[in-house]
Amino acid sequence: MEAPRIIAAVTRIVRDVGIAEELAQDALVAALEQWPRQGVPDSPGGWLTAVARRRAVDLVRRRENYARKLQEVGRATEFAYEAPAVADPDDIDDDLLRLVFMSCHPVLSAEARVALTLRLLGGLTTAETARATLTPEPTVAQRIVRAKRALATRNVAFEVPTGPDREARLGSVLEVIYLVFNEGYAATAGDDYLRPGLCEDALRLARVLQSLMPKEPEVHGLAALLELQSSRAAARTTADGAPVLLRAQNRGRWNTLLIRRGFAALTRADAVASGPPGPYVLQAAIAACHARATTYEETNWAQIATLYGLLAARAPSPVVEVNRAVAVSMVDGPAAALEIVDAVAGAPALRDYHVLPSVRGDLLERLGRLGEARAEYARAASLTRNARERELLLGRAESGPTGERER
Repeated sequence: MEAPRIIAAVTRIVRDVGIAEELAQDALVAALEQWPRQGVPDSPGGWLTAVARRRAVDLVRRRENYARKLQEVGRATEFAYEAPAVADPDDIDDDLLRLVFMSCHPVLSAEARVALTLRLLGGLTTAETARATLTPEPTVAQRIVRAKRALATRNVAFEVPTGPDREARLGSVLEVIYLVFNEGYAATAGDDYLRPGLCEDALRLARVLQSLMPKEPEVHGLAALLELQSSRAAARTTADGAPVLLRAQNRGRWNTLLIRRGFAALTRADAVASGPPGPYVLQAAIAACHARATTYEETNWAQIATLYGLLAARAPSPVVEVNRAVAVSMVDGPAAALEIVDAVAGAPALRDYHVLPSVRGDLLERLGRLGEARAEYARAASLTRNARERELLLGRAESGPTGERER
């Protein structure tokens, strides 16, 4: 949980994300050695960051440019880490945000930017990053190694850029924050369905970007989407951590403050927009439809289907089509939705995407084709690496209860 913050803090000192990651790992090893004997400190994150920083300073001292680097470090190395407050939007003091922009530098390919930032900021393993990006694991591993090397050899600055440079990197930054949130919202692997820490980091970064770039509608759109999605967190799992589908969620547990923040961010996006809505604004509008419905039955599925149609035209992808099919099934019936799903079922990006057979199973079940539905649920269960979601899918494969994906 603390690794991304440690890496960001150490990168400020050593200016090399590869070395920073190694020093962060060294600090974690030191904790494993010392905490069992000495006890866990009151501020585990501060302890880890202080250890990593000390080792970073030792490394800098061994370099020929010791004097210049040490002056840059200044008195920051004397104190335990605290997340800096945001002051001037053009001189933002947030190491995590700097790390995101550094990892999204144009010297890297778009794919490498996403992979590296998910690794450094989200703390995802190579396997989890591969699942989150629907990319083979060896490919992701190569991208991460090459990206670190490229940033080091090109001496990419650890900063939030200004002017045109900031605009050029915004798309990648938004995509990375979105993917980090998604990994927290529905973890691709592990024993927990949710990873709240990732959601909180992504949401905080989205809010910071709002203050940094107040005239960018897609920034507000992303923030609105994450606020609205986060509002459901308390209702999305049972007391023992099992997933709760949208139909069964207790909407009284949805966070009304986050819903209001989401609506406000969506309003700001509309206010600064000068053209048609972008992908994040459209997704936020879809989330707003769910948030406005006080019960599942009151959901305006026709409007959601329309918005998904606009999203498919604005940012076409097989994943969007699968999600659109869910909304279409609620308006035009499961048969019409099944046609949409089957039309994209052969897309390479969906080969190992467990959501596809999960949605297809639900549609088949609603059509009364129960044997086929159970087979699809079983296939979906075999594809997911999340233990909680696997249990849910296996349960449906065995009994075929009525339900749907949360979208």
